[in-house]
Amino acid sequence: MTRKRRPEIREIDRGVALELLKRENHPLVLRDFVRRLDLTHEEKRRLKVLLNEMISEGQIIRIKGRRYGLPSRMNVVVGRLQCHPDGYGFVVVEDGDQPDVFIKARDLREAMHGDRVVVRVEDLRRRRGKAREGRIVRILERGTKRIVGRFIPGDGSGRVVPDDDRYLFEVTIPKKHTMKAREDHVVVAEIIQYPTIVKNPEGRIIHVLGYRHEPGVIPRIVIGEYDFPRGFPAPVLREAKAIPQKVRDEEITGRVDLRGKVTVTIDGENARDFDDAVSIEQRDGGYMLWVSISDVGHYVKPGAHLDKAAHRRGTSVYFPDRVIPMFPPELSNGICCLHPHMDRLTLTAALRFDGEGNLANCDVFKSVIRSDARLTYTAVRRILVDRDREEMGRHEALLPSLEAMGRLCSFLAKKRRERGSLDFDLPEPEIILDLQGDTHDIIKAERNFAHQIIEEFMIAANEAIAVRLTQARFPLLYRVHEEPDVDKIHHFRRFVALLGYRLKLRQPHGPREFQGLLEEVRGKPEERLVNTVLLRSMKQAHYSDKNISHYGLALDCYTHFTSPIRRYPDLLVHRQLKKMMEGRHHSTGDFAQEAQHLSQRERVAMEAEREIVQRYRVKFMEERVGEQFDGFISGVTHFGFFVELEELFVEGLVHIGSLPDDYFVYDEKGYRLIGKRSKRTFRIGDRVKIVVDRVSPERQQIDFRLIV
Repeated sequence: MTRKRRPEIREIDRGVALELLKRENHPLVLRDFVRRLDLTHEEKRRLKVLLNEMISEGQIIRIKGRRYGLPSRMNVVVGRLQCHPDGYGFVVVEDGDQPDVFIKARDLREAMHGDRVVVRVEDLRRRRGKAREGRIVRILERGTKRIVGRFIPGDGSGRVVPDDDRYLFEVTIPKKHTMKAREDHVVVAEIIQYPTIVKNPEGRIIHVLGYRHEPGVIPRIVIGEYDFPRGFPAPVLREAKAIPQKVRDEEITGRVDLRGKVTVTIDGENARDFDDAVSIEQRDGGYMLWVSISDVGHYVKPGAHLDKAAHRRGTSVYFPDRVIPMFPPELSNGICCLHPHMDRLTLTAALRFDGEGNLANCDVFKSVIRSDARLTYTAVRRILVDRDREEMGRHEALLPSLEAMGRLCSFLAKKRRERGSLDFDLPEPEIILDLQGDTHDIIKAERNFAHQIIEEFMIAANEAIAVRLTQARFPLLYRVHEEPDVDKIHHFRRFVALLGYRLKLRQPHGPREFQGLLEEVRGKPEERLVNTVLLRSMKQAHYSDKNISHYGLALDCYTHFTSPIRRYPDLLVHRQLKKMMEGRHHSTGDFAQEAQHLSQRERVAMEAEREIVQRYRVKFMEERVGEQFDGFISGVTHFGFFVELEELFVEGLVHIGSLPDDYFVYDEKGYRLIGKRSKRTFRIGDRVKIVVDRVSPERQQIDFRLIV
């Protein structure tokens, strides 16, 4: 009897395939899917493509006999490989609830640092705090396309020694691909053949950056290392240039006109992308605060070339001498920038507070503003803190607004401390460059009351917007921060006990107790150290499609809304806000995937910004070999201890082998080294005097020697 064929072709999605694998509870071959789902020939072909996509993304695994299975049922995990210079590695599992997996050197095979890999976990136990062990069985995605390093010529070819010593291979460069690089040139090599078990990777040089000592080479190195774009593609630039640089009358129609209100921007001296402005009035015994944010979404439509380029970048990246912007200057410094005395389109959060800083109401709407002044943090500090008459006279018309902002800020800061929001007081380094681009000085970046005003207002606006969208049941990209691991809490508690502090912790571990400790150490010699160690104990904030609260801010609901020029997540939030305001149906966008991508782009930007500061520090210290400095021990390991200099915000290593006249043993519980014979100890927080012994620009290392 002839079987009757279905006329339509069904779409078999990932959920159906995953559900079948869960239900069957054992690996399946392709014909098992076909029989159980009653697939046609065309549906079978489409399923095969889908299964291959799911394999490449790590959702399922293909094993011997062309069988498909679930990683969780096969002691298999997916994650990113983090290699160590000593030759081994760890895989950071994508499922955040699982611990890392240790990979021995021989089991790395041809995998490289940064690769996305499949690992078979072969030792499921965690003995004495050691990680699980496994071996790499498949490379899903190469994490590195380009390597920055030092070129060494050879007979008929050359090689590139990576700057980052987590890359365990040198890159072979055929003679035809050397771009005439000279010995010790810093270059960018693009990998054209990845390593095998018996062969190093092969590449071609695509950029010769220059010698390390040349002015301006440091930013070029970091840009090459992190593969940041050196400009915008032509279609992006065409779209940007086509945007009018003045607001047209028809664009204002339907917006709330706030041009009559006293409005200011407050930013750093060197800032150029002003995307937030504030207005304030005191009324009915309370405060009315308007936080107006550049309406970037008016100009950047979903799917446009501008949008795609910004999405790929995810965020602007800030270096001491330049910015790698998320948008071309026509937007970031032009029509989207809230320049004074110019009409600008904005989204405004209107926040009504009572006389004690409690939020009574929040409204959000499209608006048009005209900023009255571009103020700096320094100018506002001179007005509100120093009461500088000259500065006050220069901005006399703004004084009532600024003073009201100061009063509201104090209320908001007090309430934030009371709920336990963690306020780390860590000095940030500011790199001062000379005209040639070399490091002239490293100073403490100023953080004053004016910074706090803007921080408090932005936090209040971000929270209010997150609550509005959540109550309206709109999907949202949340800014979340999980509570720290229990083990890290206990380690920190033991550490502060050594300094004479008792940390009482309740269940669950809320941030209020930690904030109380930060208040207790404020102004004391150990303040900086306690802040640093506590910050290291915390998890990193990130983006999520699920609202799991923000531990560090002690908030149940939070997002990013206030910086759409430099953060793509804020632009996504703006788009959801507009849908809500226009009464459109809830969006069902894939915010889980967006959260993962944008969190990763943020981490890359942060790592690059930290690295360029470290490179400037190293270059600065090259000229100070032999000089003496005071510092404190900021970290202790089995191979020595790290010392942070008190004035220069530079950290270096005192190697255990350089300590005189004794053998030293690492006491992990006591965060100290102990001399076997002398019983002399070196403990976190101890003040020491050191001499700069050696500086290695290639390895980005600074070695100190203890002055006894």
